[in-house]
Amino acid sequence: MEISLKSREEIGYMREAGRILSACHREIAAMIAPGVIPLAIDAFVEAYLARQGATPEQKGYRGFPFATCASVNDTICHGFPNDVPLAEGDVVTIDIVVNKDGWLADSGWSYGVGRLSRPLQKLMMKTEQALYAGIDQARVGATTGDIGHAIERAARKGRYGIVRPLVGHGIGRVIHESPDVPNYGRPGEGVRLVEGMVITVEPIFTLGPTGAVLWNDDGWSIQTADGTSGVQFEHTIAVTEEGPLILTRQEPF
Repeated sequence: MEISLKSREEIGYMREAGRILSACHREIAAMIAPGVIPLAIDAFVEAYLARQGATPEQKGYRGFPFATCASVNDTICHGFPNDVPLAEGDVVTIDIVVNKDGWLADSGWSYGVGRLSRPLQKLMMKTEQALYAGIDQARVGATTGDIGHAIERAARKGRYGIVRPLVGHGIGRVIHESPDVPNYGRPGEGVRLVEGMVITVEPIFTLGPTGAVLWNDDGWSIQTADGTSGVQFEHTIAVTEEGPLILTRQEPF
């Protein structure tokens, strides 16, 4: 397993891609409402990135036809944007990979549509908390197991399912690099983190306790096996001597 380490200059390029991506997510957050169709969000994202001199990296990736993944309710990941209006009480995850001058940033974020049920509100809150618990472990000398353990512990406390087949990953000039970053693990196990690694941390939790999923016939979208809703929160992180650097943080840089 060969891991690509990034220089500070290269991390700076990825941070610019992350800045564009985080700003795009802030725009999406303002758009989300009952009646909005995911295809309209997808069109907005592609146009927004073009204005920033960037492109959606997943469009055309292994034949994926859209600028975004839009996953609603029990579609947990890699959903195709469609023309079905979002409804009150839905949860939708918009996942985007931005290419700016050949360097990538990746962030998926779940949004509540209108007023959510109390269980969904709590699921979203706990999954986002798990994201930052995992990020806090992304330090020089720690391991991918440390990250996964922090995320898994949060899921167990809430009695949520973890979607184990879907993991974080290295990223740079291509979407998926080594190492994998599972959302479960044991402290001290896995790949040792060193300065210059850039990874995604992306917990995906379900209301149902198993986290089991099924792949749909389109070859991309993934559903929860029990029909319960799931959410995802994802940031791109650089491992530095100063600590984890969130390249896709949603506050303005």
